[in-house]
This record gives sequence, structure tokens and C-alpha cells, in this order.
Amino acid sequence: MGRMDDEEPRTPSEKDSGVGPAEGAGTEGHTTDPAPGAPRGDGDALTVDDILGAPQSAAAADAEDAVLADLETALLHDLKRLQAEYANYRRRTEEQREVEIERAKGAAAKVLIPVLDDLDRADKHGDLEEGSPFAAIAEKIRGAAERLGMTAYGAAGEVFDPQQHEAIFQQPTPGATETTVLEVVEVGYRLGSIELRPAKVVVAVPAE
Repeated sequence: MGRMDDEEPRTPSEKDSGVGPAEGAGTEGHTTDPAPGAPRGDGDALTVDDILGAPQSAAAADAEDAVLADLETALLHDLKRLQAEYANYRRRTEEQREVEIERAKGAAAKVLIPVLDDLDRADKHGDLEEGSPFAAIAEKIRGAAERLGMTAYGAAGEVFDPQQHEAIFQQPTPGATETTVLEVVEVGYRLGSIELRPAKVVVAVPAE
């Protein structure tokens, strides 16, 4: 009977449930995760899966589409700009290539100019008789110059052009109304757009 008196009195709820104070103590401080999609408290941190799985509003979707459209437009503009730059680069390269080819040909052609001058002087003196070996050699040299693209210019009666002619003497001529070529001392040569040598001429100028 003395043992029964030492036991602590139990409340009616404890008697009915059959759970004592010690049995419920192990559950203090334990929390459970909310169900998926349930709202979280202020202290709960969002994960990457939560952010990616969150429903997107119509306004956010429209904003994303606008950003993607702007990005696509910018990329197309960049692509067109690069295409235009590449086309211009190819054109400049081709033009520079043609200029370099003409310069190389011009350097080789300049070597022939003194030889062609000698042939012209020999022709004026009657040293290039048709059918002679010397005439045949002259014909081959002139043919080689033509194949390189060399062209001779400068003839009496042409209007004087300081871009093409080099006046070594001016001859006042009665009746002349403009400056013209009176005599060609040395013909000029050009190769394509490259001026190899201007024509040296005597010009007729109006008499005072």
C-alpha cells in the first residue's frame, strides 16, 4: 500500500490515451517538410527545383519571349555585319591582288623600255629592213611587250595632257588655239592602270 501512495497522480487525459509524459518528450523540436506545392514559411529556403517548377505567369512568359526575340534580332544583325565585312575584305583582297600583279608586270616591263627605244631609233634610221634578222628580233621583242600588256601612246596632233605628256619644249605656233603635241621625242608606255613612263613631247602653244 505504501508504493501506491508514492506514484504521481495522473490526469484523466493521460489515463485515457495511455501516453505518459516520457513517451511524448521525444517528439519535441521535430518538424516535417511541407507537401510539394504547399506554401513555405518565411524561414524556408527555395531550391533550384522549386524555382524551375514554379508556375510562370503570362506576363513573365511574354517578357521572356521579347528577350529571346531581341537576342535573335541582334544575332541576325551581327551575322549580316560579318557577312558584309567578309565580302568587303574579299573585294579589297582581289583589288590589291590585281594591283600587285600589275606592279610586278610593270617592273618587268620597264626593263624592256630602253630596248624598245633603241628599236624605235633603229626603225627611224632604216635599220629594220623587212625580212632582215634584226627586224625579226625586233618583232619578237615588241610582241613580248604586247603580251605583257604594255601599250605605247603619244602622237603628233594630240591635245597636250600633263597627266600623260612631259613637255620638254614649247613652240609658239601661229594659228594654234590650244596646246597640242607637235613632236614626240619618246613615246610613253603604260601597263593597265600603271604609268610606266610619260611621253616626252614638243608642244605647240598659241603665238602671242
